[in-house]
Amino acid sequence: MSDKYSIDSHKLILHPVRVAKWYEGKQENNWEKLKKIYPVYVEISPYGGCNHRCTFCALDYMGYKNIGMDYDVLQNTITNMAENGVKSVMFAGEGEPLLFRNLDKICEHASSVGIDTALTTNFVPLKKHNIETLMKHCSWIKVSLNAGSAENYANIHRAKIRDFDTVLNNLRQAIEIRKKENYKCTLGAQMVLLPGNMDEATKLAEICKEIGLDYLVIKPYSQHKSSITNEFECIDYTKMYHIEQELKKYNGNGFNVVFRANTMQKFMTNKQPYKKCNSTPFFWAYIATDGKVFGCSAYLGKEEFCYGSIYDNTFQEIWEGEKRKQSYEFVENKLDIKNCRINCRMDEVNRYLARLRDPEAHDNFI
Repeated sequence: MSDKYSIDSHKLILHPVRVAKWYEGKQENNWEKLKKIYPVYVEISPYGGCNHRCTFCALDYMGYKNIGMDYDVLQNTITNMAENGVKSVMFAGEGEPLLFRNLDKICEHASSVGIDTALTTNFVPLKKHNIETLMKHCSWIKVSLNAGSAENYANIHRAKIRDFDTVLNNLRQAIEIRKKENYKCTLGAQMVLLPGNMDEATKLAEICKEIGLDYLVIKPYSQHKSSITNEFECIDYTKMYHIEQELKKYNGNGFNVVFRANTMQKFMTNKQPYKKCNSTPFFWAYIATDGKVFGCSAYLGKEEFCYGSIYDNTFQEIWEGEKRKQSYEFVENKLDIKNCRINCRMDEVNRYLARLRDPEAHDNFI
């Protein structure tokens, strides 16, 4: 199936200058060079609370606290990130980002300082007055939509039955505005494939195509090491591979289903072809709702991966600070990646970076 946006792979190969600087710094073991390598991408959690309690939620242990970031601090942080080479931000995180009152204005600001902006959301709390701003300034919006019927949606999202129709209507409005104003925002949906929704994957694909979405992602569950829930930890995805063939008929006319078979196969084998995490603390970062900056979302709350707070320092001061250096040394010398999350967000990036660090015999025969 077509994966135009490399959702089931990675795009770090498209940032060769940053990778070259990382490679040079690693070869020399030169922290003064390495500390200047800023993330290409940062995930930001603007609001901790959520209107849903999805059965598979990885960050349930964070507590869904009804707190939001300070607007001015967040705005200034984004400006500082842009000044130091951060290319993109995605608003998602511990809660539902659309519950942050001025998210549309923050997206507009990020766009104005040259940062590509995206949003992962359940799309229920969307307000009519901010749809247009979001569509204008977001590179993409991906909606968590984990069933093909209202009843099953309510069961999996642990939400109100009417929320299903709310999401679909919000998506239709967004598509209408995009078409009317000729905006370029890519609109997609995502289903975490579970035993309880596998039979509705084709139904959801049909709905998404009818609405006019650009894609539907079908992805496997990944157990977070700190999650309270562990109901889906041992899913057998080999029994679900056939769904990919059933979904192919929906591809075409501007719509594609991205069935993440590669990631599912990695989930089943549970093997990593690398011994160290090379991506942390370099190519991406996570800013929690309380303002703390982490190098890895699989270890939120762990001091070894916390570099500081945007309420105390600028992003530049945090990123080039002593705590990040200490974290780098911990990851390089002490972290046992066998304890990491299967299919973490940087897994494909780590496979690529490990290949660079460990050349093979015929690599110069290009």
